[in-house]
Amino acid sequence: MENRNITERTELHLAERGIEAVEAGDTVLGLDLLGKVPAEEVTPLVHSYLAVCLAREQGLVTQAVAMCTDAMTSEPSNPAHYLNLGRTHLLAGEKQEAIRMFRDGLLFGENRHIRRELDKLGWREPPTFPSLGREHPVNRLLGRIRKRFRGRG
Repeated sequence: MENRNITERTELHLAERGIEAVEAGDTVLGLDLLGKVPAEEVTPLVHSYLAVCLAREQGLVTQAVAMCTDAMTSEPSNPAHYLNLGRTHLLAGEKQEAIRMFRDGLLFGENRHIRRELDKLGWREPPTFPSLGREHPVNRLLGRIRKRFRGRG
């Protein structure tokens, strides 16, 4: 019984370390660690992060998109899956789809990793009233107000 608990902690530790490696930008280490997690211990989150590693390190973008989509189907309200799907779309050169995934992920909760990805892309939030256009005075005023209140948070 004690040996099983140690094994379970080691496997969990592998997954945690692998996810941390991916977030630090080390997808080589992430691929190594996440690849060692036994199949019966692979969660949708591990699957999602492993997909990013496979896309970046092995060029398996189509397979990675499918893996992230499967993970998202299993846990549709987990922003990390949208983050990783967005990252795989970026690797595929699909910037607009990546931004859409990142924004969709933020609908399920604040995520600093998604914000960081969006900041790197130089994203702009959609106008408050899209039918008026971005340069309409109402959208510009509401955009300034929205930015001011977010800055205080």
